[in-house]
Amino acid sequence: MNGRRIGAILLLVAIAGLGYFVYSSEKENARFPFKFGLDLAGGTELIYEADISAINQNEIDTSMQTLRDVIERRVNLFGVSEPVVQVEQASIFAGGGSEYRLVVELPGVTDVNEAVRMIGETPVLEFKLLNPNVELDETGLPVNPDDAFIDTGLTGRYLESAQLEFLGGQAQVASEPIVVINFDSEGAELFAQITRDNIGNIVAIFLDGQAISTPVVRSEITGGTAQISGGFEPEEARDLARNLNFGALPVPIGLVGTQSVGSTLGQDTLNQGVFAGITGLAIVSLFLILWYRLSGFLAVLSLSLYVLVVLSLFKLVPVVLTASGIAGFILSIGMAVDANVLIFERVKEELGGGRNLREAIEEGFKRAWPSIRDANITSLLTAVVLFWFGTSLVKGFALVFALGVITSMLTAIIATRTFMLALPAIKHFWLKTGFSK
Repeated sequence: MNGRRIGAILLLVAIAGLGYFVYSSEKENARFPFKFGLDLAGGTELIYEADISAINQNEIDTSMQTLRDVIERRVNLFGVSEPVVQVEQASIFAGGGSEYRLVVELPGVTDVNEAVRMIGETPVLEFKLLNPNVELDETGLPVNPDDAFIDTGLTGRYLESAQLEFLGGQAQVASEPIVVINFDSEGAELFAQITRDNIGNIVAIFLDGQAISTPVVRSEITGGTAQISGGFEPEEARDLARNLNFGALPVPIGLVGTQSVGSTLGQDTLNQGVFAGITGLAIVSLFLILWYRLSGFLAVLSLSLYVLVVLSLFKLVPVVLTASGIAGFILSIGMAVDANVLIFERVKEELGGGRNLREAIEEGFKRAWPSIRDANITSLLTAVVLFWFGTSLVKGFALVFALGVITSMLTAIIATRTFMLALPAIKHFWLKTGFSK
């Protein structure tokens, strides 16, 4: 058995294995289920308008990014599955400026009032002591994680500000990034007492119940200012300072619109998209088999591998599927078929020029490749532009379309070629391919 046939067998095994993975991972409590967006899973969409009138023009983008991070942290705290929080900018031609909005999509949350409450709550910043009497298990972990730290009474309401600074440093020498926090007068006294009584112990900083820093107290700290260091990279220190300032929103926002999508409507949309995809795939497969016969059947095998690879990527990445994303996937199937048609027609031309079957297949793939490459690169550039500048619905379409285009190009060139070269190059055998005269 030659290498080409072994490769074809391995591809058939891959089709079977991926098919089983896609099917089995749809069972209840599966490890890799499909992730669906708001329009398919149902939920709530909230639209907030940001008031940027008091913000310096050069700081708007940074402030909006921080706002997005604040809201996303608040939403994730409540365990919402795959929330989408994004900033949208729209030009206001009459006023000559721009309008900034924050769009929050909460799949599975159908109570609008509950969703608004999630966004409106202020995050809790706390300073806690490591409990020296916590009960540990055999592995050294706390038996009850809630008992690992003790409240000190020092919270974010005493914090005035936090900023990134660089400690020491000389010319030509990189300095160490640190985070400097400043308390008000009451917080300064409380912080001094806590550090005085707990030298050598950990005073952890918690934001929304999650530890974001666990510094060790080296000495009593007075004056209401403290430094947090620990070998940070500049980006890590910057993010920590930003998180410490999360107690207040950096940009005032107001709710300007809500939309609730029921789970029944989402399921209907999903069913219609799946039906459209299966129908389109069946029609395309029938066309390939009727027109190209045996070669068309091999292309259908390649197309099946493509579909299963893309569905597996959706589960493993994971990709949050929306109705527009499914449309992008269906469109990419057409790109996969287009590549096979180009290959088969090139092979026909080579056979018409007098080449034998094996040479015609090799040369046909070689000549078809530039056209396939250029067409797919053009499609990928379009997907990148749509993803970069589009809204959430457009981004979903662009991402899925790009994954499909890349995968279809590879399966058409690799899988179809492997299957064709694996079959015997006997003239009477290939009379059924649609290539011979």
